[in-house]
Amino acid sequence: MADLTDREQIVQLLGHYADIADQKQFTDLPGRVFTDPLTLDFSSVADIPPMTTPLGDYVEILRGSFAPYLATHHTISGHVVEIDGDHATVHAHVRAEHWVPAEIAAGGPNRWLVIGFYDNEAVRTPDGWRLTRVKLTSAYQENEHLSGVALAAGQPT
Repeated sequence: MADLTDREQIVQLLGHYADIADQKQFTDLPGRVFTDPLTLDFSSVADIPPMTTPLGDYVEILRGSFAPYLATHHTISGHVVEIDGDHATVHAHVRAEHWVPAEIAAGGPNRWLVIGFYDNEAVRTPDGWRLTRVKLTSAYQENEHLSGVALAAGQPT
């Protein structure tokens, strides 16, 4: 990525972030996207407090959270990147769609939609930029009962 500017590298980092879930790339890609450990805040879409966790633990959470979905699609756009030396903040818009199999939908809606914003932090490492903090703020959701947390708890049907 030496031919890309810092801003371009950080925007590309968010593309790789979306690919982890959308392409179910849970093996190598997380290490190219995140620091170890990292801080996460998904409290606007899940009843869990913000946390700092080892990368390996987060990868297992990701695997479990996205396992019920046939497909997901995360569109991350409108990047506002502020760089200060080896630290960056990134504000971006997100539209995330998650489709469940018909047997989970049970004749109801089959898509959980989240519209909102990411406010992330990245740091420059010897291996390139990595996300060290991810915060999702949901502005709107449809079919929240199809969220990964709800599915793991056995709530929908």
